[in-house]
Amino acid sequence: MNIIRNLPGPLLIFLGALSLSFGGLLVKSFEGATLWQILFWRSLFFSITVLAFLIISYKRKTFKSFYVSGLPGFFGGIILSIGFCGYVFAMYNTTVANTNFIISLQILFLTIFGYFFLKEKISSTTLTSIILAMTGVLLMVGNSLTPGELSGNLAAFSMPIVFAILIIIIRKYPTVDMVPAQFVAGVCSCLVGFLLSTKIMISPHDIFLGFLAGFFQVGFGFIFITIGARTTPSATVGIIMLSESVLGPIWAFLFVSERPSMFGLIGGAIILFAVLLQFYSLLNKRKKIVSD
Repeated sequence: MNIIRNLPGPLLIFLGALSLSFGGLLVKSFEGATLWQILFWRSLFFSITVLAFLIISYKRKTFKSFYVSGLPGFFGGIILSIGFCGYVFAMYNTTVANTNFIISLQILFLTIFGYFFLKEKISSTTLTSIILAMTGVLLMVGNSLTPGELSGNLAAFSMPIVFAILIIIIRKYPTVDMVPAQFVAGVCSCLVGFLLSTKIMISPHDIFLGFLAGFFQVGFGFIFITIGARTTPSATVGIIMLSESVLGPIWAFLFVSERPSMFGLIGGAIILFAVLLQFYSLLNKRKKIVSD
């Protein structure tokens, strides 16, 4: 697991965004499971994945890792569990495109929170990327939101706020391993799904999708992001995470025939350009550091 921890932060953030981008496709592919059943099985396999990662990483010190993470870890876990519930509710009640586009507003909250709470400066390139990205989001959202999907759209707004708070906690306490917080989040959202479900058992097909969602999509996604965010500025995290908003609707279009609008495609292209611009800026910074 040291290989993962030694990878560059921005690369880990992108890998995390890539993993999370399959969330909408998986939720839409369930055959007969209800919203809360999906939340339960997804969260159950996610919790198992995170626990396995912690055991491999800490071995006999696994339980101690929860104690060391302290209040930041516990609070981060509770906050993240709210986001997990909101995400599944949104994907279940509105389109993948709508949910991903609203989630992409995390860049706005990340930049604002990073500026006020971490005193992180915003470079001209980052500011340009943010403006471009927000322009793309406005094009998407302005043409996609419909009154009939109001509950799902409102639930989706929990995700960018929750994600921004989580990243700020990680950045505020970079020496604290926040992976244990993910286990807390998984257990809490699993309990919510269990309590609100009339029955837990679903078809083998849907259980397998729950495994894919919990293990690969959310499990690896948030492990990558949690580790990568410790060394990556908040605004940069937000910009790279916007790639999830572009890729998510693409997977939904290719595999479940959920067709994005023309404005959605244009907005997605603008967001992708903003992400590439930020990567270019990061590469230039690394070259300057090496040359100096």
